[in-house]
Amino acid sequence: MAQVNVKPLADRVLVEPAAAELKTAGGIIIPDTAKEKPQKGIVVAIGNGKKDEPLTVKVGDQVLYGKYSGTEINFEGKDYLIMRESDILAVI
Repeated sequence: MAQVNVKPLADRVLVEPAAAELKTAGGIIIPDTAKEKPQKGIVVAIGNGKKDEPLTVKVGDQVLYGKYSGTEINFEGKDYLIMRESDILAVI
């Protein structure tokens, strides 16, 4: 996990998505066109939270989020998702 010079605002968090699975559990290689978007990642930056609502996740947490959550951004050649903390389903 690299240091990122992006500071999310309010209740938003910046997540580095996990790599898409390359093989099924049975060993079948998945082609690029059939890969599903990852639904887990690592929190790399957090905002300050809202007034009276501090954030419950912290940098370094591995999280699960909805398949279509967040907005994809590319910063310094890496892909990230920026989303509201409420889009995060669980910390694992």
